[in-house]
Amino acid sequence: MKMLQAPERILAEHYQDLRRKPFYPALISYMSSGPVVAMVWEGYNVVRASRAMIGHTDSAEAAPGTIRGDFSIHISRNIIHASDSIEGAQREIQLWFQSSELVNWADGDQQSNIYPA
Repeated sequence: MKMLQAPERILAEHYQDLRRKPFYPALISYMSSGPVVAMVWEGYNVVRASRAMIGHTDSAEAAPGTIRGDFSIHISRNIIHASDSIEGAQREIQLWFQSSELVNWADGDQQSNIYPA
């Protein structure tokens, strides 16, 4: 986890699939207007579990108890992002983090049979 002021070049690459959308300039402006906290999460079904905690992209449709449902007021001020796939997460991790910033560790759960294959 780290807090940073997101450089426009990283934001442009992160949101490259939205480049042609009419809201793209406002999105880049908003995302570069203050610090962001970038995190790498891992664990069993981490993509599905994190997206469930975060809630629907449109905060008006996000369930109470989710991050967006409780703290986001409008889709244009979507206060949190989560990768939608393992492949997307890998791309985004490489974009936001240097390899030296990532800590590789194993906790006790990874060495037990809590999560059978």
